Amino acid sequence: MEVVNALGRRKSAVARVFVTEGTGKITINKRDLAEYFPSSILQYVVKQPLNLLNVAEKYDIKVNLMGGGYTGQSQALRLAIARALVKINADDKKALRAEGFVTRDSREVERKKPGRPKARRRFQFSKR
Repeated sequence: MEVVNALGRRKSAVARVFVTEGTGKITINKRDLAEYFPSSILQYVVKQPLNLLNVAEKYDIKVNLMGGGYTGQSQALRLAIARALVKINADDKKALRAEGFVTRDSREVERKKPGRPKARRRFQFSKR
């Protein structure tokens, strides 16, 4: 099997994934998964598509992660892994789609508007 690559985005985080056959090692920016995401919840989020298809020990995954915070990065990585798995075997798409792993979450931070303290918040109003 040759290298399969895919892209995942969430908020302002971008994950580029390179999947090869191997023993289940996930390397993010030249660091181990457990080192990059110490939180077990975020590690679980990243591994969700692999665990769903029972292929967690079948592929080695190299990742370039940029931008965003840790939650956005973990979800961007989940999308990228799901897309790579679909490229490897198109029959898996139905199962991944049912769990919502191949859907790009397009919600972004709304920009701050001039004359307001935040994007939608208005300054306190008083008649007197």
